[in-house]
Amino acid sequence: MDIKTVIDKLKSARDVSDAELEALLTSEDEDAAAYLAACAREVREKIYGKAVYIRGLIEFTNYCKNSCYYCGINCKNTNAQRYRLSDEEILGCVKEGYELGFRTFVLQGGEDPFYTDDKIVSLVREIKSVHPDCAVTLSIGERSEISYRAFFEAGADRYLLRHETASPEHYAKLHPAEMSWENRMNCLKILRKIGFQVGCGMMVGSPFQTTENLIADLRFISEFQPDMCGIGPFIPHKDTIFKNEPPGGLRLTLKLLSIIRLLVPDVLLPATTALGTIDLEGREKGLRHGANVVMPNLSPVSVRDKYAIYDGKICTGSESAKCIKCLSNRVASAGYEIVVDRGDRKRI
Repeated sequence: MDIKTVIDKLKSARDVSDAELEALLTSEDEDAAAYLAACAREVREKIYGKAVYIRGLIEFTNYCKNSCYYCGINCKNTNAQRYRLSDEEILGCVKEGYELGFRTFVLQGGEDPFYTDDKIVSLVREIKSVHPDCAVTLSIGERSEISYRAFFEAGADRYLLRHETASPEHYAKLHPAEMSWENRMNCLKILRKIGFQVGCGMMVGSPFQTTENLIADLRFISEFQPDMCGIGPFIPHKDTIFKNEPPGGLRLTLKLLSIIRLLVPDVLLPATTALGTIDLEGREKGLRHGANVVMPNLSPVSVRDKYAIYDGKICTGSESAKCIKCLSNRVASAGYEIVVDRGDRKRI
């Protein structure tokens, strides 16, 4: 099977067979991989030009009621140093971020019951009141439809909820029995129905993941057509049962970024921190493979290393201003530029 022909078919028709996807994912042809990246860049630049959108990430709590097997802040990890940011600290991060040019803020945390619907609603309303020109993204896990509607009516624009895997069987190997793949997928449908800009995504190279699983993920992403899609390599955490598992690979992660760009041409696609953790130039390489979003950390330096969902996370020690200047230089080195913009999806 000629891999470049498969790539051309994917780019023009956004539809290839499972056998063709398998051949593309498993191919060792470096010329074909470079061609795939070039096609992804072409599609990305046709829609978004050279712009890279920045999201100010505020990791406001590392308490979590869940015990996901891969996650360093799962509720059973007694070594985790727990914290919660106060409302004043969160709003302070937003204020600092706004002054640095951020126009999207991502409130991310574990599934922490302390943060009731009323608390989240209050935070969202305050941020939107002070900065009406900004987008607010929530990434706080599975909630009820009533909760999601309350967040949306308060002014939240986007919601990130990784689907984790499109396979119920694979999902069951990564999560305890009380967590449901069906509920996760239903949450995504509810968020879309309510009107959120919705993000899904998965880890690449997670334990027990097969090429068949990845093909199912790509099928789901193509069908769901998310506004955002966050993928990054699996990285083990020393305090989980997967501590001795190998991390996900750079090459496969980059290839998947490019494929997703061709499947959903106008998707907002981050070059993730995890990508930069497994490779010093991981985020720059992500941008060269079709990504157009980066998510610098605006959390107080004192807590950054405590939000340790995996080991070795980068950018835990720099002040926000220093971090964004460094990132701007890195983005420029990849041939792109950070822009001051909400960075909404440009639907085609």
